[in-house]
Amino acid sequence: MTKIIMLFFAAVAAIQIIKPLGWPGLKHRRDAWKLALGGFLATVFALALTTLFKFPA
Repeated sequence: MTKIIMLFFAAVAAIQIIKPLGWPGLKHRRDAWKLALGGFLATVFALALTTLFKFPA
């Protein structure tokens, strides 16, 4: 799951660097770091939820 999240955000960040998306907050090429940070935070959140709800076998 976390690999899929990181691949998605990496692809969107690459597209942002090539041609800005024009979404609110993503109007310039230099805004690609926001996507990278979002991917990192989504990964951390997914890992935290996975660990939180993992029951011992």
